Amino acid sequence: MEDLKIINKTFSEEISERYLSYALSTITSRSLPDVRDGLKPVHRRLIYAMRQLKLNPNSNFKKSARVVGDVMGKFHPHGDAAIYDAMVRMAQEFSLKYPLVDGQGNFGNIDGDNAAAMRYTEAKLTEFAELLIKDIDFNTVDFKETYDGEDSEPIVLPSAIPNLLANGSHGIAVGMATSIPPHNLSELFDACLHLLKFPDATDRKIISFVKGPDLPTGGIIIETEDSVYQTYKSGKGSFRVRSKWNIEKLKNGKWQIIISEIPYQIVKSKLIEKIDNLVENKKIPLMSEIIDESAENIRIVIEPKNRETSPELLMENLFKLTDLEAKVHLNLNYLNKKNIPGVRSLKVALIDWLEHRKEILERKSNFRLNKIKDRLEVIKGQIIVYLNLDRVIEIIRQEDEPKEVLIKEFKLSEIQANSILDMRLRSLRKLEEIELKKEKNKLISDQETLLKILSDEDVKKNVLIDEIKEIKNNFKSKIHRKTTFEVAPKIEIPDFDEYIDEEPITIIFSSQNWIRFQKGHIDLNTEFKLREGDKIKKIIHAKTNDKIIFFSENGSFYSILGNKLPSGRGFGEPLSKFFDLDNNEKIVNFFTYFEGEVAIASSDGLGFKIKTEKLIASTRSGKKVFNLNKNQKAKALTICNKEYLAVTGSNRKMLVFSLAELPELNKGKGVILQRYKDGYLEDIKSISEVDGIVWNLNGGRQRTEKNISGWIGKRGGVGKSVPNGFPRPPKFD
Repeated sequence: MEDLKIINKTFSEEISERYLSYALSTITSRSLPDVRDGLKPVHRRLIYAMRQLKLNPNSNFKKSARVVGDVMGKFHPHGDAAIYDAMVRMAQEFSLKYPLVDGQGNFGNIDGDNAAAMRYTEAKLTEFAELLIKDIDFNTVDFKETYDGEDSEPIVLPSAIPNLLANGSHGIAVGMATSIPPHNLSELFDACLHLLKFPDATDRKIISFVKGPDLPTGGIIIETEDSVYQTYKSGKGSFRVRSKWNIEKLKNGKWQIIISEIPYQIVKSKLIEKIDNLVENKKIPLMSEIIDESAENIRIVIEPKNRETSPELLMENLFKLTDLEAKVHLNLNYLNKKNIPGVRSLKVALIDWLEHRKEILERKSNFRLNKIKDRLEVIKGQIIVYLNLDRVIEIIRQEDEPKEVLIKEFKLSEIQANSILDMRLRSLRKLEEIELKKEKNKLISDQETLLKILSDEDVKKNVLIDEIKEIKNNFKSKIHRKTTFEVAPKIEIPDFDEYIDEEPITIIFSSQNWIRFQKGHIDLNTEFKLREGDKIKKIIHAKTNDKIIFFSENGSFYSILGNKLPSGRGFGEPLSKFFDLDNNEKIVNFFTYFEGEVAIASSDGLGFKIKTEKLIASTRSGKKVFNLNKNQKAKALTICNKEYLAVTGSNRKMLVFSLAELPELNKGKGVILQRYKDGYLEDIKSISEVDGIVWNLNGGRQRTEKNISGWIGKRGGVGKSVPNGFPRPPKFD
């Protein structure tokens, strides 16, 4: 047994090396595209395998399963599902601006439905894919062994179009990602033509040709020119894309909005579902219904609430709340010809592709030169036959080794001698001699042209310019721009709560944080249906367009519109469905919004006043206002509509002091309201000297203590015992 070699390394070093190797493999061999052909290995292998199967644009279709099988068996040792998924995307007109696979059958749709199984679909290459692989037989690119060593595959495709930018790419590697949206091929060609003529052109000049992405699903880009410039120059940024819409007039002055294009990579079915939910939850008050009437083309119908609604205002609301406006990100991260990843500018990406095309031209020219050289050698030998026909025939007829004699007598090469011996008798016509001389002259002319291309940079540029112009002209009808540009209208979006119908409601809230409303102002002493073990905490009268403000025991405020609460005669729903409540925190109190002040208090007897406008929360997580001491909770809230504040403690002491003594804060712990030796704050209430102290009893009855002078003192005092008949615990409500 051979001696084992033991290498001492720390576990962290070994893991780091292996993870780095994996990361580099992911970056260079799977996730990031190559700038030269804009493809990842799986896409490149698909196109090459389809070419080997002779699935050209003018050929018949073959089963997708056959293509996937060839790719997996010969080139790509990964799962068939991943290969087929890549192939499906290459065939989808809503995914690629210039599809590379011509699919027959169900290849999925913009609603997010999956493609049919590969055994049911068929495919072949498109004209754009043919441009990617054009001239591959002319030694234009290097090949490498396949994973099993039985075949070879191209490292990169010749790519006669800047496919990286034309079709875009998306991928996530280890520690980096790429996100490149599709662009208009005509604009890319114009930028390349300018770069060939003026290599030192500025970024701004190049970006003046490429206005922005050209997305297969259309849409409207609403970015400013300066924003687009900064994004393309840095290689990172985003573009705001809006749906394309128009107003369709109906009878009797009615109208509806038709959406004909949606942002790139937005799933139509999910978009419609989200808008429908927003309408159902009354978050889009200007709209009544959404209907999907799409067939081959997108047609989404938006019906307004009434004909007086402003279409522009309705759409601005939809753009704000839904994916009818979305961001298309640009992260121009790709592999250059040295296989080095990096984020580059638009100009650099185009230069890198042009360098690739220049290299392709040089390799193709050298290949053709070698072929011309070989052919000229053969022609030269064949012309000798015509000049010495009788002697050549004599040698062939009489000599045992005619090849050696021909080589010696006419100073021929072995290739020339073989071509002479392989000639057919009918080729010895005079006409063939004339054709050979014509071919020779043409080959010499082609040879001179190719030598000029290889030796003169200006000639090289002119050839590249002619190639680009030819492709642009041939595909003129297929490379028109679909995505347009507009300046976003400056529409001031009002408070849409104003558009909610004002209807009376009764809000029922339980001790277990369940809530609902019933239509109309119902008698507050009515018995309402509750879950088993639950009981009423508070019932109030409100309106559907009222903001309902909730105050929780952790010192946070939450707000919601009345009409967004669950309605009906059932149990309702838990409040945690609408707000992010911590550990099922309890609600201390709630009220309908008004312009004024409320006083809040904590269990350790601290509190302050705060304006109600400071309490409105715009998110589910609420607005933290009360900074509580450790192990303390918010205990009480009262509306400051009287001149005094009454405070009660668990020790059954009550203190009344002027509300003017209570400071107004926006946030904080507050000041001492009442002191306790053993106990805690139980409740607070705003009272007046005229009305006295009022408290509620069971069955809706009330008691009043008119003379409050015995409890009036300074803030921070201990207070005196509560009036006779005061509830236990000492709460006002």
